[in-house]
Amino acid sequence: MIVELVIAATGSVDWSPLGVSLRSALIATVLATGVGLLAAWGLLTLREPWRSAIDTLLSLPLVLPPTVVGFGLLVLFGRSGPLGQWLDRWGLSVVFAPAGTVVAATVVALPLAYRTLLSTFEQLDPDLLRAARTLGLNPWQIFWRVRLPLARSGVVAAAILAFARSLGEFGATVMLAGNIPDRTQTIPSAVFAAVEAGDWNRAQLWVGLSIAIALLSITVLNWTGRRPW
Repeated sequence: MIVELVIAATGSVDWSPLGVSLRSALIATVLATGVGLLAAWGLLTLREPWRSAIDTLLSLPLVLPPTVVGFGLLVLFGRSGPLGQWLDRWGLSVVFAPAGTVVAATVVALPLAYRTLLSTFEQLDPDLLRAARTLGLNPWQIFWRVRLPLARSGVVAAAILAFARSLGEFGATVMLAGNIPDRTQTIPSAVFAAVEAGDWNRAQLWVGLSIAIALLSITVLNWTGRRPW
């Protein structure tokens, strides 16, 4: 029964949503992890009330509905928005374009990456950091030669969480990039389109693939947590 279902579902499947999802998620993972690293490091040097204000701003997409995040991005990157007007001067567009899937995925994945990295940095042994300062290292050298090596397991965990979150993004992606086959249709939006069309076999195929990727991500995350770095 399962074999027949898979054969029936994959007989005429357009696999472009998988490619769009993986490409967008990988780019978003790099961006979210990189920005999260710098944000977490910078926040350690800030004092109140700036620390709380920036922390709230960076964490906001984590608690807002994805469609609300997508609407905010649409306002920013639309033709009448500040970023949209600037990009338009260079002939670039994010709205209903492949770049929109990357932007949406990055924004929703950033809070997870940032908070994971901030927690990792806060748990580092302060004596090691003080010793590095005593040896004459400047803050940038301490970051690259002390903080980052000590926090590498946290960096890996942040990247895995960012990848899993960006791969499953739907609401913000549809609002900003739409659901255009071969261009902006990701796995979650392909599930929505299949259900809307009444194609349950295809919907179940994409759902099963999503679950498999999620389980693999969790397995790698758990293995990373137990690995003695």
